[in-house]
Amino acid sequence: MFTSCSRSFISMCRTGTARYVSVAPAHTLRQTIIDTSFVPSRGPQPNRIVPRFWTGTPALDSSVYQVDCHNAPAEGKVDDTLRNQIRSTFEKIGLVHLVNTGLGSDQARLKELAGVVLDHPMEYTGGANSRNQTEDQVPYVYETGAPKEAYLQYHHEMAYVSKSTTMLAFCCTQAVEGKGAMFVADNVKATDMLMATPFGQKLREKGICYVRKLTDRKEFEGRSEVEVYNHWQQSFSTEDPAVAEVLANQRGLQVEWGPGRFMTTRYYVSAFEYFPPLDRNLMFASLADDAMWFDTWPGICNVPDKERPLELTYGDDVSFTQEEKQQFIDVYDEVGIPIVWSAGDIALVCNWRFLHGRPQYDLNRGEQRHLAVVLGPTFDRIGAVDGKY
Repeated sequence: MFTSCSRSFISMCRTGTARYVSVAPAHTLRQTIIDTSFVPSRGPQPNRIVPRFWTGTPALDSSVYQVDCHNAPAEGKVDDTLRNQIRSTFEKIGLVHLVNTGLGSDQARLKELAGVVLDHPMEYTGGANSRNQTEDQVPYVYETGAPKEAYLQYHHEMAYVSKSTTMLAFCCTQAVEGKGAMFVADNVKATDMLMATPFGQKLREKGICYVRKLTDRKEFEGRSEVEVYNHWQQSFSTEDPAVAEVLANQRGLQVEWGPGRFMTTRYYVSAFEYFPPLDRNLMFASLADDAMWFDTWPGICNVPDKERPLELTYGDDVSFTQEEKQQFIDVYDEVGIPIVWSAGDIALVCNWRFLHGRPQYDLNRGEQRHLAVVLGPTFDRIGAVDGKY
């Protein structure tokens, strides 16, 4: 189960009480700049839950996880001191924001620098969200694949299949000051908050079910795809429905086929996932896997909830109440942390200890924001372990 990424975590304090230490002088760390004046032109419909992503104060100070590279990578000087600083920060915190790399838009070198921690990238072979390689065609570097008009609720990557990823590396090749920040949420704190509520106990007892509905590409030949999220051909990288079903089964998914080769998958699993380095169960679910993911997604936001591509229920197939959904969103918003981008930045994110997401953002003519993502080694989901909450 453990690759070099997860093996490095084993050296962490298993009690979860490791002190957070500053890794760079405060004056060298980038100030958080967030554009709060942008009012989205495409808002959610009435009575929709709108995530805030943070309280206005980061749940973790940037001095804890931000590493100033002083342009050393651009000069080919990633020495042992910098390498150890990056690795130790990731092991202690589960989050590293590399700034001042000097690498700009060079995806190959950004991936190489991310490899200080993420040294065994995963080849994306199947899931619900599209993963296309970037235009630069650097191996294992993928597009993030979401429109700027949509807000992306906090989520763990690939929580909806039995083989998930240990970590992610987000590489910024283009940025606009004050726009398009990414956010991460401290999942250790969020888990503690949820477990202190009846809702958290209910999640523990019932588990959850991920329902995903995938269209058939051939059914849309010559037709508008404005209301399409993902075809099963794109999701599983095959044109053969039999192969798609085998791949889905390998990921723990139950498959149903409907008219027009419409594919519905269900994955029943614990809402928690055991994290060995802390020797405890952490929440591993969010409402990013529900219909509300599409509340501001162009085209699909006009589709009724029950017809949208995603649905999240309890493990007994009962839907969450509106109050429970609000509580789920609020918990992660309370522990949100902004990652403010400049070209050449990298964010290394542990998929257990942090969730990621972002609000909508707007760009003026000529402005560009571009993130590429590298997925870390896979691990087999085991869910919660008894006695480890």
